[in-house]
Amino acid sequence: MALAPAPTQPAAPSAPTGTHHAHWLRVARETADDLATDAAAREQAGKVPFDEVSRLREAGLLTLMVPAEAGGGGADWRTAYAIVREIAAADGAIGQLLGCHYFMSSSARFFTTPTRAAKVERESAAAQWCWGGGLALQEPPLRLVKAAHGHVLSGRQAYVSGVLVADRLAVRAVRADTGEPVVVAVDPAAHGVVIDADSDTFGQRLAAGGSVEFDSVPVAAGELLGSLSADEDVLSPSAALASPAGRLVSAQLCLGMAEGVLAEAREYSRAGNSPWHPVWPVSSPQDPHVLTVYGELTVVTRSAAAVTDQATEALHVGLARGEDLTYDEYAEISVLVAVAEAATSRAVQDSTARALDIMGARAVSSRLGFDRFWRNARTHTLYEPPAARLRDVGDYFLNGTHPSFVLPV
Repeated sequence: MALAPAPTQPAAPSAPTGTHHAHWLRVARETADDLATDAAAREQAGKVPFDEVSRLREAGLLTLMVPAEAGGGGADWRTAYAIVREIAAADGAIGQLLGCHYFMSSSARFFTTPTRAAKVERESAAAQWCWGGGLALQEPPLRLVKAAHGHVLSGRQAYVSGVLVADRLAVRAVRADTGEPVVVAVDPAAHGVVIDADSDTFGQRLAAGGSVEFDSVPVAAGELLGSLSADEDVLSPSAALASPAGRLVSAQLCLGMAEGVLAEAREYSRAGNSPWHPVWPVSSPQDPHVLTVYGELTVVTRSAAAVTDQATEALHVGLARGEDLTYDEYAEISVLVAVAEAATSRAVQDSTARALDIMGARAVSSRLGFDRFWRNARTHTLYEPPAARLRDVGDYFLNGTHPSFVLPV
């Protein structure tokens, strides 16, 4: 069983080209450089990232994926992924916040009608909303109950990315009458929404996560964005691409953090010629052990980047296929993304742990903040463990089994 992208038409370039992509990548790098200057201090302070969201908004990155005719940047997923990777290299938590925003703000494209999706995107661009939320399975589920003027939403979602700074939330709920899972857009300022900043994690502290209580929150017809049913009679292959599209955000986030820690470790090693104290020797840049470890980490990170780029291109081709996409082609894309998730998870865990080894004991200074890379990576990979994805890859390779429709946490 092959593990290469099955959809082959229409033909797609190997990478996004032209001044449009280059412009947004340049904007992302400038924003990442800005975030990197005080990343350690901001992470240690642990404040709700209102200022960071303002930086993203001012750079135009929040409206990046909204079509130009609707007031946005008109970029595709390939550009969005490159930007998440760039931001994550400077600040993993803000990379997660931005990646979650891209996925949640794009959820209407996958699950509702084109007309309603266009309306949501126009409103989002006009107000420059920052989106948060979560569409993964959870127990007990949020319940959507019919009411006199639409529906009401009730229940508690234990972890919601970006909720502390979000202007809109996209959440998963279950219809009380039919049991069908659906996507609901919610204004966090609506009556009955109670947000709790209780996400006391040791990493990804600036991802603005927390829990949300929904106490009979009114839901208008236009806020019900579509079905999340995995039944093939309901879920088309093109809508099912929401799963690999969202999971690929996680892979890009891990890849960015792996590249970020290696870049900072390299600068530290190059500059570290004078020990702070005689008992803390600085490893020489010519030390064979140091060179070997850098070589190993470069190989594992670049290998993960190669398969992630392949998965990104496969998804791009699948999205271009639209309603012509088949379930077999969707499965091939989903498995490629699972390979990328597993590879990037291993790369970020190896890089963030072993980079500390080659920098030595002097790198433990809290002022330097190198520990944030390991804490951010470990926190994210615990929320998105690769074990299930590895089983999907193995089952597909051995038995040809299509992977389940799974949305990221």
